[in-house]
Amino acid sequence: MSNLRLHDLKSGYGDITVIQGVSLEVGHGQLVSLVGSNGAGKTTLLRTIAGLIRAASGEIQLDEKHLEKLPPHEVVEAGFMMAPEGKQLFLQMTVEENLIVGSFNTRASGRREKTLKEIYGLFPRLRERRRQQAGSLSGGEQQMLAVGRALMGRPSILALDEPSLGLAPIIVEQLFEVIDTIRQTGLTILLIEQNVQQALEMADYGYVVENGRIAIQGSGQDLLADQNLQKTYMGI
Repeated sequence: MSNLRLHDLKSGYGDITVIQGVSLEVGHGQLVSLVGSNGAGKTTLLRTIAGLIRAASGEIQLDEKHLEKLPPHEVVEAGFMMAPEGKQLFLQMTVEENLIVGSFNTRASGRREKTLKEIYGLFPRLRERRRQQAGSLSGGEQQMLAVGRALMGRPSILALDEPSLGLAPIIVEQLFEVIDTIRQTGLTILLIEQNVQQALEMADYGYVVENGRIAIQGSGQDLLADQNLQKTYMGI
């Protein structure tokens, strides 16, 4: 059974259509990677699911609920939480205040303290820095905070938009270890990444986006073995 299903989704900005009829599925408990070059439409697709961009046509279905006409706060209430590209934290607020901001929905507010303890267990560095302003954190710590804030909403599906962008290799490795730990809890994850190798190595299933369309799809291992994909995206 699918946690998330898109059917013939089209969206864009004004008269410019970026997403050109995308259909995909993310099964319950799966980690699905969406990869492709910069400008391929990955972030636009994610923003459309989140309700930040209104779909021109097509369907977005999360656990049997249609999202394509819902405003962003109702998409959050339905269980779709996103750690956006660029983190988008409240830099003057403390780490803990940023985390608490993520829990103001009906599915999460009553479990705030329990979830906060879980996040600090997952990210001990955030516990150590919980009284510091978010703007004082390193880039890797800020990315951890962005992921933690999304998890505070008790999502049924967690979307991660370019979590490794701009981070040092050792921090990227640590971050992907945490993502793997999260997926082992059974949470459904939609991962959008330019780091094709890493994203597909951990994916149950993957989609390659080119010019707003799904160009290739298959299991993570099958896509990694695809010679065209190796040449185009991995320099092999």
